[in-house]
Amino acid sequence: MSSLESKIESLIFCSPKPIKVSDIIKTFSECEKADYSEKKISENIESLIKKYKNDKFSFEIIESGGGFQFLTKRDYSRLNEILLKQQSRRRLSISALETLSIIAYKQPVTKSEIEKIRGVNCDYTIQKLLDKELIRIDGKSDKVGRPLIYSTSEKFMDYFGINSLEQLPTIKDFQKEENSIGDEEEA
Repeated sequence: MSSLESKIESLIFCSPKPIKVSDIIKTFSECEKADYSEKKISENIESLIKKYKNDKFSFEIIESGGGFQFLTKRDYSRLNEILLKQQSRRRLSISALETLSIIAYKQPVTKSEIEKIRGVNCDYTIQKLLDKELIRIDGKSDKVGRPLIYSTSEKFMDYFGINSLEQLPTIKDFQKEENSIGDEEEA
């Protein structure tokens, strides 16, 4: 493994969130006064991705939220799920998930549009989602009163492990096949 590859590996490992190629380049520029091309960094990341595909590693480098990060492989997900469930103290409430879903699927959206769908006031929930940086303010609407416009953030993508909004589940993902007989459990 090259020295550059080891350094990139270190940056991906220590970054608390997915690290972008541009951030890696900036870090090298500031720390070592080295100007690496995006292509050079990407080639080294691809080499690292291949390295961690090996079964001897329980983790891999994945692209998430526009950057790269280490995550454990699916084979270990149940084990890790139990550990995280035991350690988890604060998850998103039902109202936060509902509000976040509306923003994710309808963005850009105003608070009044969210409240119209949910049927309740969303001030507190929107503020909590802003505090957790799962949503962001994208400006003001041209409507009367110029209400704020909300959309999801990169942290939202990372939180749910997706790279684009196209990866959000669709209604079809939750529907049962109409031509099936009986429950799946009966088979």
